[in-house]
Amino acid sequence: MSDDNLSKQIGFLVEIDKLKTVFRRTYVLGTDRHENDAEHSWHLALMALVLCEYANKEVDVSHVLKMVLLHDIVEIYAGDTFCYDIEGNEGKAEREKQAAQKLYSLLPAVQKNDFIVIWEEFEKGETTESRFAQSLDRLMPLLHNYYSEGRAWREHGITRQQVLQRNAHIADGSWELWKFAQELINDSVEKGYLLP
Repeated sequence: MSDDNLSKQIGFLVEIDKLKTVFRRTYVLGTDRHENDAEHSWHLALMALVLCEYANKEVDVSHVLKMVLLHDIVEIYAGDTFCYDIEGNEGKAEREKQAAQKLYSLLPAVQKNDFIVIWEEFEKGETTESRFAQSLDRLMPLLHNYYSEGRAWREHGITRQQVLQRNAHIADGSWELWKFAQELINDSVEKGYLLP
C-alpha cells in the first residue's frame, strides 16, 4: 500500500471518530445519557454475532458486520434523524447520500467504492444480509426503550401503532425476532411504557 493510501485511510479513521459525538434519542441503559452512534454501531455488530441464527435465511455474518458498522457513519455529516420525526425524515435519503459521498471520498478509490456499495446495499434492503442488518437496527432501539421503561417513547408521546408500523420490517430479516419484538411492544403497552 502506498503512503498516500495509508494517509487517506488514517484521515478517514480520524474523521469517523466524530461518530462518537452524534447522539441518538435512545438512552444508554441505566443512565441519563443518550446513546451515541458509535455505541449503536458497536452494539449492532455484537447483535449480528449473537443473533445470526435467527435470520430468515442463512447470512454471511462478516458481510452483515460490515453493513452495521458502516451504515450510520454518514450521520457524522447528515446528523441523526429521529425515526418518528415525519418532517425530519423528508430529504433524509438525499442528505445521507451526499454525506456518504463526502465521507467515503476520504478513502482510497477502491475502498471508497467498496464502502459505498455496502452502504447502499444496507439502505436498499434487498439482500438477505441487508434485511437482517436492518432488522437488528430496528430491534435495538426497541430493546433500549423496553428496558428503560419506555423512556424515549414516553418523552415523545409515541404510540403502539407508530412502533408497530416502524418496526414491522424486522420480519423481513427475521420472523423470530419480529415475534419477540411484538411481545415486547404488547408488554410495553400493558406496563404503561408505550401509549396504546
